[in-house]
Parts: sequence; structure tokens; C-alpha cells
Amino acid sequence: MNSLAEVFFYHLSQSRLEDALPGLVERSLQRHWRVVIRFSTCERLDAIDQLLWTYSDDSFLAHSKAEDQYQAEQPVFLTLNDHNPNEAQVCFCVEGTELVDPSKYQRLVIMFDGDDVDQLNKARSQWKQLKETENQLTYWQQSAGGRWEKKA
Repeated sequence: MNSLAEVFFYHLSQSRLEDALPGLVERSLQRHWRVVIRFSTCERLDAIDQLLWTYSDDSFLAHSKAEDQYQAEQPVFLTLNDHNPNEAQVCFCVEGTELVDPSKYQRLVIMFDGDDVDQLNKARSQWKQLKETENQLTYWQQSAGGRWEKKA
């Protein structure tokens, strides 16, 4: 993998993770990248697991998690740790999840709810930590209309 990664911070202010995550994962898959999504709790992993099968009437995002077979063949893998069985190029760390080593991926995406003080503070801490590295950091925030705007 690359020694330097693109690190994108996505500050959710107009929608929930459930609304924003599928579209961002779809864009990664359109680039022919495999994806790992890292969670901090089993409950959130299970909720997003169900969502990815049902979020759209005409589509779903094929994926697997630790107890599933054929993890390496799936385009998306859901995990609670730093496991990457599908050799993903992109890692989404959501809702205050601990950072992974950015050098293991082409892109690290950190998504956090701006209305959750703990997630906001964690993201600020992660920004400071990663700012000390040579990785390329980009900060995106939702506009009042829900579109992503590059802020830094």
C-alpha cells in the first residue's frame, strides 16, 4: 500500500450516518476500490449491516462481516477492528472509531456527527494527530442543503 494516504473528514450536520454512508461507499466502489467500514460497537455494525441490504428500493451494497464466509471476495467488509480481509483500498472509520494506520489504505475516511460532542471532539483530536503526518487531509462539511462542501 501507499505510505501516504488521502484522509477525508466528513462532518455530518444535515443528515445521519445512515443517510450519507451508502452514497459514499457507492462512489468508492465506482472507482473499483474495495471498502472496509470500521465501527466501535456491535449494535451499530449490525444496524448498518441491515441498512446496506435495504437502503434503496433498486439497489444494495454487497458486503460481509467477521462471521460470514467469503470475506475476501466481498467489495465491502464491516468490522470492529483493523481487519482487512478483502484488501480494501478505502477504510471508513465512523462515529468516533479509533483510527487505523492510514498507510494501509489509499484513502481513510473519518465520518462523525457534528451534533455529538464526543464524536466532534474525537474528530478534532484525530485531525490534530494526523496533521502531524505527511498524509493529505481534507475536511468536508454538509451545507444547509445537505451537499458536501470542502472546508479545508
